[in-house]
Amino acid sequence: MKELYHTEDAPKRAFLIGIRDRERSPGEEESLAGEFAALAESLGVEIAAQERVIPREDRSKFGVGSGKARELTEQAASLGADCLIFDWEPSPSQQRNWEALGGIPVIDRTELIIRIFASRARTREAELQVELAELSYALPRLSHKYIDLSRQRGGSYGTRGAGETRFETDRRAIRERIRRVRGEIERVRKNREIQRKKREKTVTSCALVGYTNSGKSSLLNALTGAGVPTEDKLFATLDPVARLVPEQKKDPSGEKKAPPGPLVLIDTVGFIRRLPHNLVDAFRSTLEEAVLADLLIHVLDASDPGAEGFFTTTMGVLRDLGADKKPMILALNKADRGIPPEFSGAFLRHYPDAIPVSAKTGQGLPELLRRMEEFAAGELSQGTRFRFPPDRHDLAALLHRRGTVLSEKYEDDYIEIEARISPSLEETLRDYAVPGGC
Repeated sequence: MKELYHTEDAPKRAFLIGIRDRERSPGEEESLAGEFAALAESLGVEIAAQERVIPREDRSKFGVGSGKARELTEQAASLGADCLIFDWEPSPSQQRNWEALGGIPVIDRTELIIRIFASRARTREAELQVELAELSYALPRLSHKYIDLSRQRGGSYGTRGAGETRFETDRRAIRERIRRVRGEIERVRKNREIQRKKREKTVTSCALVGYTNSGKSSLLNALTGAGVPTEDKLFATLDPVARLVPEQKKDPSGEKKAPPGPLVLIDTVGFIRRLPHNLVDAFRSTLEEAVLADLLIHVLDASDPGAEGFFTTTMGVLRDLGADKKPMILALNKADRGIPPEFSGAFLRHYPDAIPVSAKTGQGLPELLRRMEEFAAGELSQGTRFRFPPDRHDLAALLHRRGTVLSEKYEDDYIEIEARISPSLEETLRDYAVPGGC
């Protein structure tokens, strides 16, 4: 794939400069610093050192004090660093100032993640989406590349005007390329939509969503035998992978049980805190798999101390995509490693129907399959109408998580919801069912 703004290999030795926020807990600070280092390592660079600073809100020359900027560039030079990698996004002028001061390239968080995505792209669609992110990122930074804009192309004074600067020509070329790439992605999206419509008449689609490196691909393999390559690194999967769940699976009692209809499990690209908007926009066609799926399997690495933050990040991205209200099963993956007490307490009280699972040992997988099959059975049934007391918003949320809500009405003295749900959930809520309300 063509690289838009760099052709050399990624620098081999990097000095990382992260963000320090006094309002964060020490645990969250440590988690964010570790994630930033993991991003850099995913690009194959050697980390010379890592510092954290407090960026200024104003548009200063460097985003930090001039003295601090000199201190950091001198430290980078003493360490033999080939580049600076920032965990925030300096303006193009600030980036130029840092490079002039330190004499080495500067990479911000967005460019770092785009480069990681570029190294992972394997299919034509992934390459197109990465290229769109690159182009969108580069367009407002063209002035960073051209200091002298006096060179003109075409035209002459007194006749046809001054002509175009190289900056203007390249900007027009990038905008034209963006238009073409978006057109190609749209054609791919339409082809996938045709395939999706063919299967949605006969199957129930379940999309695996979650934070990057939470084990979605491993869970796909464990449930379907797909054999999809898995790696313990960030953003190992960029393209959606759909696999049919085998029709015969043993339930927890040991009896073979056929699901009520075919289930398709779809792996999707992972999310990350402060995921660049360029990438969300570029990968929107891929993320549609989550938006249009019948059921979401939210995979969470429950063994990580930062699991609650991962959950919040994923739900935020799903909210931006308009998919946060879809029926969802929360799968607490890597449960074989143990779930930290600080996570298993207050958080899980809000999600008592979450399922501890392990793609490695098989723990919880029969229960997860049973819940998926129950959902599919509910999808085939007609809706049931329920009426809850006005203060039981938890039951309304349960229907949103475990079923397909067809209609809802909030009155002063009751909440009325019609939904398709599994038989077991219908039995649980039978006291609230409206007689003859199907």
